[in-house]
Amino acid sequence: MVALLWCGLLSSFPGSAHAAGGSASDIVLGMSAPFSGSSRGLGIELYRGARAYFDYVNSRGGVQGRKVRILALDDGYNPRPALQNTIRFMDDKSVLCLFGYVGTPTVTRVLPLLKAAERDGKLLFFPFTGAQPQREAPYDRFVFNLRASYRQELSALVNKFSLIGLRRIAIFYQNDAYGRSGWDGLRRGLAAHRLGIVSEATYRRGAVASESMREQVQIVMEGHPDAIVVVGSYMASAAFIRDARSMGVHVPIANISFSASENLLRTLKRLGKGCGRDLTGDLINTQVVPYYRDEHFESVRLYRSLMAGGVPLPEVAEEGYVSPGLSDVSLEGFLDAVVMTEILRRFLDDPQRSLIHAVEGLHDYDAGIDATVTFGQTRHQGLSRVYFTTVRQGRFVSLEGEGWRQWQK
Repeated sequence: MVALLWCGLLSSFPGSAHAAGGSASDIVLGMSAPFSGSSRGLGIELYRGARAYFDYVNSRGGVQGRKVRILALDDGYNPRPALQNTIRFMDDKSVLCLFGYVGTPTVTRVLPLLKAAERDGKLLFFPFTGAQPQREAPYDRFVFNLRASYRQELSALVNKFSLIGLRRIAIFYQNDAYGRSGWDGLRRGLAAHRLGIVSEATYRRGAVASESMREQVQIVMEGHPDAIVVVGSYMASAAFIRDARSMGVHVPIANISFSASENLLRTLKRLGKGCGRDLTGDLINTQVVPYYRDEHFESVRLYRSLMAGGVPLPEVAEEGYVSPGLSDVSLEGFLDAVVMTEILRRFLDDPQRSLIHAVEGLHDYDAGIDATVTFGQTRHQGLSRVYFTTVRQGRFVSLEGEGWRQWQK
């Protein structure tokens, strides 16, 4: 179960020295993520969720008497700083492994480094991306994913669209590895129904909500879509939605999990005030974790309780950021920490067991969300379920069953 109290003390092991403010007995996880820039909400909230659970574990004696700490470095969602941060982590003997990286372009950039440093390198755990490169040879053996893939998210979304008669699907996506991964996932999902993408438009990575996306809206609408899929950051997605609605586009617009739904919603509300219209209607979001308000789940109850106590921002966070409080992103970080803690416990239980063997030996672990986590030598993804949310009365809620019929064609 999630709320376990571990005790005991194990002698020093490789990679278990100190982080800033820590001690020689700390377990240090290296996290490179955007803590500044237009995608800072992703890195900050993922960190806050993980930090909430690790602090909880540490307050109860840690893992085998050792505290777990995150050494966080900012990469601004840019590949080059992510690579530099990773080299620093690789060279730092106090860092046990890499954890909680954010984004396809950044993760994809560091994969060759993980492979090149295979003998002395460090494993990457639970990156916040559903892209394929770290799920396929030759890099899959260096990375463990917890979340479902973008292919799985988009396949599930297309299946829902098909059930309600929405067959003409367009896409607006980020012009980089992330966007192309989503584009490929949508193409594959549609092909399973003998369909294709009817129109597509792109934007550059790093776009902010103040930018115009009217040209992209015009291009997308040339395909006369029944629905539009967005594979982008929450800032760019919000800009596209604002311009689409202001241009009279009323078809459902669906975002995938990387869009950080709470930050997206907050941005849409702000933009809506500026243009005098409600921008939150006819929105769909795919998610890879349960709805964070659903207290049916043990881990969600614990998450809500711990987050309510207040969780600090990382020291490297850009000034001026205001947290949404609870979110799907911070819940994902929380669940990452829950599973990571169990892996560390198993690793420390047996001094002869390597970290990778500790992970690959994790089978049917109850993560407190009515879904078990299993890893193995040929299975480096722990979960596969996809969830859906939509906006009602100004907030995201679960989207299930009859809720889809509002868009029936």
